[in-house]
Amino acid sequence: MIRKILNIFTKQKENEMAQVKNYSEKDVSMMIETYTASPTRDTVDMLAEKLGKNARSIIAKLSREGVYVAQPRVTKAGEPVVLKSEFVDRIQASLGIELPSLVKATKIDLAKLADHLEAQ
Repeated sequence: MIRKILNIFTKQKENEMAQVKNYSEKDVSMMIETYTASPTRDTVDMLAEKLGKNARSIIAKLSREGVYVAQPRVTKAGEPVVLKSEFVDRIQASLGIELPSLVKATKIDLAKLADHLEAQ
């Protein structure tokens, strides 16, 4: 019984010791320094190539270190992404009434209506 308990504890220590670090302390400090100097996707890609890792791995490590800043989502035209619900909120605020089915309209029509109502 005692041997079983000892085996459990020694196996746990062996498992803990067997974990291999993905990044050395030197790599991590270099990543943080490089990324904070220029927080762009190009920097992430450069670090990935330099360290022989994929970009997702670099982003995950920078996130764990509390350094990574997510890039804002943009449309194909390069404009910030605006949700339909934001247009609906603007329209409802302008009209002073709640229209629950308005969200079913197309995004383009909602944008035009919101802009028209706010221009008045």
